[in-house]
Amino acid sequence: MSAPDVLPAAAAAPAALLRAEVLRGLRGTPKALPPKLFYDARGAELFEEITRLDEYYLTRAEHEILDARAGEIAALAGPRCALVEYGSGAGVKVRRLLDALAEPAAYVPIDISREQLDAVARQLAAEYPGVAVRPVWADYTAAVRLPALPDGARRLAFFPGSTIGNFHPAEAAAFLHRVRRTVGAGGALVLGVDRRKDRATLEAAYDDRRGVTAAFNRNLLVRLNRELDATFDLARFRHRARWNDAASRIEMHLESRVAHTVHVAGEPIAFAAGETIWTESSYKYDQPRLDALAAAAGFTVERLWTDTAERFWVGFLRAR
Repeated sequence: MSAPDVLPAAAAAPAALLRAEVLRGLRGTPKALPPKLFYDARGAELFEEITRLDEYYLTRAEHEILDARAGEIAALAGPRCALVEYGSGAGVKVRRLLDALAEPAAYVPIDISREQLDAVARQLAAEYPGVAVRPVWADYTAAVRLPALPDGARRLAFFPGSTIGNFHPAEAAAFLHRVRRTVGAGGALVLGVDRRKDRATLEAAYDDRRGVTAAFNRNLLVRLNRELDATFDLARFRHRARWNDAASRIEMHLESRVAHTVHVAGEPIAFAAGETIWTESSYKYDQPRLDALAAAAGFTVERLWTDTAERFWVGFLRAR
C-alpha cells in the first residue's frame, strides 16, 4: 500500500514568520518564546524520553485511563468516526482509541514536527489498512484546514497529554473554540487534562533528576542557533521550573547566569544576570476551571475519568 501524503498546511510557518515571532518574544517584557519551538526532531526525541521518566507521571496516568476507558470513550463517540489528533507526536496514545472505536473511518494526525509526522503516518497506515490516514503538517495552535474526509464520518478530536495546559486561559478557550468549529454539530473532543496537586510533585515532573527536561528546554536555543544564526551559549543558561499557585500553573524558564548579549538573526538581544526566557506554562485544572473553559469554547463536559492516584483526567466533551 502507498504511504500517505503529508499535507503541508499554511500554518507550518516559514523562516520569516519564525524570525519575526522569535524576535518579538525576545524583545518583550518578560522575554518569552512559544513552546511549539521545542519540537524539532531532537526536541521530539527528548520529549518522548521525558514521558518515560519516573517523575513525569502524566503519561503513565493518561495511559492508565485510556487502557481502562477506551471502550467507554468509543461507545460515546459512536461508529465511523474521523479521528483528528492535535499534536500527534509519536502516535502512541491514539492506537488505544483506534483499537476501541467501531469502524473508524479516518485518522488525521496534525503535528509541527515533519519527520515524526511522516514516520507515524506511515506506521499507522500500515497497521490500520482500513483507516484513511491523512496527515497534516501544521502548527495546530493556528487555524488548520483539514483534508477531505469520508462522507458521513462524525468528527472526534483528540488532544491528549495535558497540552491544553500550555495555553494561557484565554488562548485555551480560543483554541478549543476552533476545535469546536472543526468537529461541528454532533462532534466531540477527547481531552487530556492535568489536575492541580502539591507543589513538590509538580516541580519534580518538570525538573527531573537526570536533567532530561533541562536538555529539552535548552534544545530550543540549539534550534535558534541553527535556524536563525543565533549565538546562544547553552552554558550561560540554566533550566528553571517553578509552581505559580495563584495562576495554577508550572512555569519553565531559561535563566541567564550572567549579563551578556546574544545575536539572533543579526539582532542584538541583551540579557541581565538572572533574567529569564519564559518558554512554557503548564496550567493545572480543577473541575470548576475545566467546566468554565469547556463552556467558553462551546463544549459540555459529558464524562471525566481519572487514574487510580487521581492525578489526571481524560474528558469526553460534547459539542453544544
